[in-house]
Amino acid sequence: MQIFGVDIGGSGIKGAPVDLDRGDLAQERCKVLTPHPATPDGVADGVKQVVDHFGWTGPVGLTFPGVVTGGATVRTAANVDKSWIDTDARALFSGKLGGLPVTVVNDADAAGVAEMQFGAGQGRGGTVILLTFGTGIGSALFLDGRLVPNTELGHLELSGHDAEKKASSKAKDDHGLSWEQWARRVQKYLAHVEMLFSPELIIVGGGVSRKADKFLHFIDGIRAEIVPAQLQNNAGIVGAAMRAAQER
Repeated sequence: MQIFGVDIGGSGIKGAPVDLDRGDLAQERCKVLTPHPATPDGVADGVKQVVDHFGWTGPVGLTFPGVVTGGATVRTAANVDKSWIDTDARALFSGKLGGLPVTVVNDADAAGVAEMQFGAGQGRGGTVILLTFGTGIGSALFLDGRLVPNTELGHLELSGHDAEKKASSKAKDDHGLSWEQWARRVQKYLAHVEMLFSPELIIVGGGVSRKADKFLHFIDGIRAEIVPAQLQNNAGIVGAAMRAAQER
């Protein structure tokens, strides 16, 4: 079965039909830049461009970089325009897509669900945390395979700031950090997360996961096993499609 998945990020909007039997993209993804400011109408136009690229006419699952309740309502907007707060995202996107059935889920939760089903978390029990490092830091927390939604651990305090302001992939680029310098910040953040949740497994996701060989070996002193996401930056697309399929 195929369902369309769209992953909305702070820098890009990417999507593709997803083969849910394989947990992989059925076609090469299409990506457009996230508009700035990332207003609801602007982002919805970008989503429509991605979906229209494939001529898709079925259900669509979308991720959003913030807290989403009830599969529809946006509650936070750290890396997009603040006008998103309290927006009915499901109604917005469905209207823009000509009435197609739409499901909206937190971006890291979607990535985590995909990794637990098809990737690095497959078959793992206990406490598992996926962390996506990109424009911000997203998180997905699982206990014995069950998701605790909307954890938003990127906003834990680290050195007097939101952790994502110090340890996201964007922070690395903004501050001109080497991989080793950035890894030390990530290590400090992971130590804080581990103190709070004592996970058995930490999955490092987001676009930076495909470069895990450049930084993971610099991270030490963490008890949990740390592995890169296997679906890499496609995890959000796959997870969004999975959630849409569940609501059919």
